[in-house]
Amino acid sequence: MAKNKNLIYIAISLVVFIILAFLYSTPVFTGKQLFQHDIVQYRGGAKELLDYRANFGKETYWSDSMFGGMPTYQMGAQFRGDIIKSIDGFLNFFPRPVNYLFLLFSGFFFLGLVAVRNWKYALLGATFFGLSTYFYIIIAAGHNGKVHTIAYFAPLLAGILLVYIRKKYVLGFIVTTLFMGLQIAANHPQMTYYLFLALGFLFISELVRAIQKKTPMKHFIISSVILAVSFVIGVGMNSQRIMANAEYVKETVRGKQILNNDSHTSGKSGMDKESMLMWSYGKLETLNLFIPRLMGGGSQEPEGKEIMNRVQELVQENVSTQSEMDRISKGFSGVTYWGDQPGTSGPAYQGAIVCFLALLGFFFASKKYRYWILGASILTVLLAWGSNFMILSDFFIDFVPFYNKFRAPSSILVVVELLFPLIAIIGLYRFFTDEKLSGEYKQKILLYVSGGILGLTLILLIFGKPLLGFATYNEKTYFPPFLLDYLVEERFKLFRIDAIKAFIYVAIAAGALFLSLKKKLNPNIALLIIGVVSVFDLWTVNKRYLNDDNYVDKIFATNPFQTETSDLLAEKAAGNPSLESILASVNVNKTLETIAEKDKSHYRVFNNILGTFSETNTSYFTNSIGGYHAVKLRRYDDVINEYFQIMDSVKVPNVLNLLNAKYWVMGGPEQPQAMPNAKANGNAWFVSDLKFVDTPNEEIKQIGVINSKKTAVIASSDKSYFTGKPVQADSTAFINLTSYQPNELEFKSQSKTPQLAVFSEIYYPHGWKMFVDEKEVPYIKADYLLRAVHVPAGTHSIKMIFEPTVIETGKWVSLLSFGLFILLSILGVFWIFRQRKEQQPAA
Repeated sequence: MAKNKNLIYIAISLVVFIILAFLYSTPVFTGKQLFQHDIVQYRGGAKELLDYRANFGKETYWSDSMFGGMPTYQMGAQFRGDIIKSIDGFLNFFPRPVNYLFLLFSGFFFLGLVAVRNWKYALLGATFFGLSTYFYIIIAAGHNGKVHTIAYFAPLLAGILLVYIRKKYVLGFIVTTLFMGLQIAANHPQMTYYLFLALGFLFISELVRAIQKKTPMKHFIISSVILAVSFVIGVGMNSQRIMANAEYVKETVRGKQILNNDSHTSGKSGMDKESMLMWSYGKLETLNLFIPRLMGGGSQEPEGKEIMNRVQELVQENVSTQSEMDRISKGFSGVTYWGDQPGTSGPAYQGAIVCFLALLGFFFASKKYRYWILGASILTVLLAWGSNFMILSDFFIDFVPFYNKFRAPSSILVVVELLFPLIAIIGLYRFFTDEKLSGEYKQKILLYVSGGILGLTLILLIFGKPLLGFATYNEKTYFPPFLLDYLVEERFKLFRIDAIKAFIYVAIAAGALFLSLKKKLNPNIALLIIGVVSVFDLWTVNKRYLNDDNYVDKIFATNPFQTETSDLLAEKAAGNPSLESILASVNVNKTLETIAEKDKSHYRVFNNILGTFSETNTSYFTNSIGGYHAVKLRRYDDVINEYFQIMDSVKVPNVLNLLNAKYWVMGGPEQPQAMPNAKANGNAWFVSDLKFVDTPNEEIKQIGVINSKKTAVIASSDKSYFTGKPVQADSTAFINLTSYQPNELEFKSQSKTPQLAVFSEIYYPHGWKMFVDEKEVPYIKADYLLRAVHVPAGTHSIKMIFEPTVIETGKWVSLLSFGLFILLSILGVFWIFRQRKEQQPAA
């Protein structure tokens, strides 16, 4: 009977999560959709991939749409035989973002049931975790892969705890393997990596407990083996995705450096430290886990517009010279954020009550949870400081495997956002139910922790201006007193509002716990009060960053690359900066569309209006020199940094010719101009002059100055390729593209002499096969980032096909892994039933 009652409560809790998710996302009822910047960029960059899939019913793993061409593994590619992704799709049946919110709530609810075995505390913890502000910020930005991966944190941890803590080996194996597979399928390796840094503390904690004989060593060994098998199978179910990306990442900005310069060392793996650590959390900024606008909220807070208007008025009233204006301009960043990061969309606010209860949890929770959660929380906070705590960052970058593959250390705070709600409900559960904790001890800790937090808040309210500053270093350096004083006062007001709220919320929660301790308040009522106040707190803060303004009419969400405007569209976009920016690009989009309609051949476009390397409008209509992607191929990124940071009027056109930039889009958004580039090299050309260089630095320098139509720059290491392959000039020779698909190109060539054919196609050493007259032949890299092949004299057909063997190999490993998971799960369930049958008394 009690079991059935619990099932009813669990079902009711799931319904509550659905209601909360839909209430937060009410615009979905009217057919509106989220407008997410990164998803808009994805729609443009993946257009060629999506069109190919729609037209041919199969996948291309290469696309020419961005950066001259790149694999599609990180652009939304689908993999055959990807069963775990199908399961993930089934779990995400609600519309976005309801699907993510429901997974966040329900996943932690399951973790709560495993950790405390009580639906009330699990429900409370689910709201603590599912309403963490950072998740709503990244949903608004369109970081879907990140929030998707985080949503599987809690159930994966639940599976691990089922094995280590609850000794439910079979169930724990099934849960851990399934959610390990789902988390990898969500495809944000950085978030998974950060979680496993924290799980290392759990492993150490269990090992220490086994050594101290608080748990049998046999159990620890069995549990660790089971979990290791679970992790391997979970990873194995994603073999295509992992193997393809592992192969790809070696050739990207996350792989080894190629060039030697002030910021790069050839052969060194990973990004440079400056790029890695750019988004580092300030030490004091960490307190915005407790007070959201301690250092301001996001760079674009709702109050920012009013503050900026007043700033402009003050400048107009008090500044009379251009030199003063120039000085002030040097200090400007965001008026509503004054922390250590270059900018931010909002704070990693955990909730005042959640932080308070987490601190209590470190005193009340059992030791098997307390120490590993504390250790993991401290480490992740210190790592989040990044460049502000270099002694630790340097150690991890230099010695901890794969850490240097990831940027933005501030995002590691997702671990705290998982562990604080967990330790909070574990501590709260013991506070109300564990008779081993004396009332005197509970009261003492409650008074000390609440008094400390409330006292700290009062100190910040009273002495906040000198302690927090409320201005950046640049602002203090360049702003005149009248402007600096105004900003400090307005920012202090923003902080004060949130600090007072935090004080009130903690006081209410502490009061509820104290009254329940004194038997003057029912524990269930105390939990309800804490839950309602916490939900109100987090809900209202989250609405600053993800609200109804983030939803737009379907026409904008599904087609953000409009080529025509109208009064109706202008009316719909009025007041929404994102939509207004879409309409501001209409003329540029129309120009790109016109180019694509008039010229059906294969070429690229250099768009110098919208920000070449931060837009995908061009990629939506045709192939682009630029694009928007965090994991570019290393060689292409090197060329961008070498030539496009400083626009040399001779060298940049030379590079654009190499890349077959047949059209340049110049001018401004209102009157864009499509300029044909008659000097573009075309899709392929013959060269007879080979310039051998010894280093990559020489190679990349030369491509900006050579006559690339006659000369190819070749690395000295490829000299042996030309043994027995002479190259001679023939002014009548030609090579033409006859058929184009992103993963298969065909050419016809004719020459009286042997030639080196250079293709305006990006060199990638994995998966591309070259055929001359249907016979596969080796090819080399030319001009630092292009493909080249020796072609004998005569008339020939040349074909390039992208057939990465890693995809087929990965498919079979994925299917075998999933089959092994099913087999072991069935055997495990059979073993459980057999054990139960043997334990039943004979009739």
